[in-house]
Amino acid sequence: MPSQHALVRRPGPRLSEGLVTHIDRQPVDPARALRQWEAYVQVLRDHGWQTTEVAPADDCPDAAFVEDTMVVFRNVALIARPGADLRKPETRGAREAAEALGCSVNEVRAPGTLDGGDVLKIGDTVYVGRGGRTNADGVRQLRSVFEPLGARVVAVPVSRVLHLKSAVTALPDGTVIGYPPVVDDPAAFPRFLAVPEEAGAHVLLLGGGRLLMSTSAPKSAELFADLGYQPVPVDIGEFEKLEGCVTCLSVRLRELYA
Repeated sequence: MPSQHALVRRPGPRLSEGLVTHIDRQPVDPARALRQWEAYVQVLRDHGWQTTEVAPADDCPDAAFVEDTMVVFRNVALIARPGADLRKPETRGAREAAEALGCSVNEVRAPGTLDGGDVLKIGDTVYVGRGGRTNADGVRQLRSVFEPLGARVVAVPVSRVLHLKSAVTALPDGTVIGYPPVVDDPAAFPRFLAVPEEAGAHVLLLGGGRLLMSTSAPKSAELFADLGYQPVPVDIGEFEKLEGCVTCLSVRLRELYA
């Protein structure tokens, strides 16, 4: 049976020093952030996800945003090479966790850069954001690893937000959702649904039509409920101050087989 396994990484003591690029810096409360992270992980577990904690990377302020460390397609993990030098050490523990789960592991090599948050998978289509943190060689390497496995890799521009999944994610039926002011090219996606709040563009598919999403997007939650989905709200406000969202805090592995 397909897996429901998620890699997560506990916030470190330097979280408040995390990088910000497209928003103004705000004070971050590390203790509150830890409580929010624990609640987020519990929501995953409550909805049938097995979680594994990646080894801490306490010298890396952004290490809790573990999604950026890799991209997984089928049973293959492509270990990222972050576009921000401060984040490059984050990948070591992530690689070890992927190997322990039995993934076949590849890695992005210089001069390529790739952040996992720039990759949105919808079935066999893999959208990759070409922007600030992911460069052309990173896109090329992702394509060379995943296209032989049956992926169709589509590069799209990202300039208004940190990562592609800071702008768009997708509903279970494959419809891409986004907040238009921060989406470079909505026409890049065959089906695009505008949402009324920026945080409403970020959903994590829990299974069975359930959508993990931020409490800071109540109007978008109403929209999704009207479409027949079940929003599952979680407060990640401290991470949103660092340009984080619900997808950033885990790597979901849905195609591991025992």
